[in-house]
Amino acid sequence: MSSDKPGDKGQGEKSQMWGGRFERGPAAVMEAINASIDVDKRLWREDIDGSKAHAAMLAAAGIISAADHRAIDEGLGRIAGEIAAGAFPFSAQLEDIHMNIEARLKDLIGAPALRLHTARSRNDQVAVDFRLWCRKAADEAAAAIDALQRALLAQAERHADWVMPGYTHLQIAQPVTLGHHLLAYVEMLERDCTRFIDASARMNECPLGAAALAGTPYPIDRDMTAEALGFARPTANSLDSVSARDFALELIAAAAICASHLSRLAEEIVLWTSPHFGFARLTDAFSTGSSIMPQKRNPDAAELCRAKVGRIAGSFQSLLMVMKGLPLAYSKDMQEDKAATFQAVDDLALALAAMTGMAGDLQFDRGAMRAAAMRGFSTATDLADYFVMTLGLPFREAHHATGRIVALAEKKGVRLDELPLADFQSVEPRTGEDVFQRLTVDASVAARASYGGTAPAKVIAQIARWKEILP
Repeated sequence: MSSDKPGDKGQGEKSQMWGGRFERGPAAVMEAINASIDVDKRLWREDIDGSKAHAAMLAAAGIISAADHRAIDEGLGRIAGEIAAGAFPFSAQLEDIHMNIEARLKDLIGAPALRLHTARSRNDQVAVDFRLWCRKAADEAAAAIDALQRALLAQAERHADWVMPGYTHLQIAQPVTLGHHLLAYVEMLERDCTRFIDASARMNECPLGAAALAGTPYPIDRDMTAEALGFARPTANSLDSVSARDFALELIAAAAICASHLSRLAEEIVLWTSPHFGFARLTDAFSTGSSIMPQKRNPDAAELCRAKVGRIAGSFQSLLMVMKGLPLAYSKDMQEDKAATFQAVDDLALALAAMTGMAGDLQFDRGAMRAAAMRGFSTATDLADYFVMTLGLPFREAHHATGRIVALAEKKGVRLDELPLADFQSVEPRTGEDVFQRLTVDASVAARASYGGTAPAKVIAQIARWKEILP
């Protein structure tokens, strides 16, 4: 490239990347569809790190001189400073971050810059840059999930024995404790966290040195570059090295599953903070008002978290469709991989941050939750268990008898514990006064002391376990 600034090439000039083959430059529309700099300039740190590692290896292998290596390394350092300071002249005519940096390096150091691309292709260059970025994104997602888990765990510890209704089909089912309910999300998020950790481990192989698709005749040391960039090992097949994007798909898939869990929690926050439930309140920090109704307190942050799963799942589907029919090795279709991945990662990061804030911000109403737990004959199963455990009825008979008693209570408009003993005995004559000890919501949750159950003692034990896992 000449000493002109990047981007000075005009319409009709030869391409500065492959001018030896082409006599004229691309049409304007070709430049527009071909350029990716607006998206992939985000990879500048990874591109500079990869180039520094590559140059160091070339020098160690005797492929370039020590002087050229010093010039390249210093020039790349200057470019990093320019980009960080917002002073780098990005050019769409140079297509992507790789050529923008290479062109600027030529401006700064001259001839040594022309040797940097020895034994390397843009195919393995972008593959290593993108893996580096995705690996970092997976690690950051795991850390963000950890922060949300801690916020939920703190709330669970404060409310380990607070009784609330548990639901199936959004119908009151059995009493549970709020601590137990919140720990369910801690468990879900742990699986999300391990998915990102596993994805990071699987993508931790270095494609640099695969070149365009077939490897290189130069005596390179791929172990050296892999180690310098923090990879566990080099990739083992040059074709797979440049054509694989399953690492990005796995990252976005993990993001979509995690977002689905955030969406479920967001939906519960929307329900809990509504006047119909009244279980919780968000402060002004995570609520908005209405332009016309002054009484409104809207859980907009939760609603937006609920919506993110659609965008993230869409990103996954988009990249999956890009990759599904591509022959080996590289096709330009794969340029679309980064926009989908960046969008999904950004959406998840924002949703996790917002949900972590809301998890700590929620203020719960113990009385409202307890009152709701006492509705809907939520201790009916406890009555059936009484018939089985105390009177020896087979469970199916106990279930039938309980159903008849619930019908009596419903007809009279009372709770089970308000029903006269005589009504119990009209269905099962052996029922004693001790049945009423089983029909309180506190007795119900305390009785569920099996491992993983909602009993406060078990919840406290699980909290202690999680405090060891998340010290």
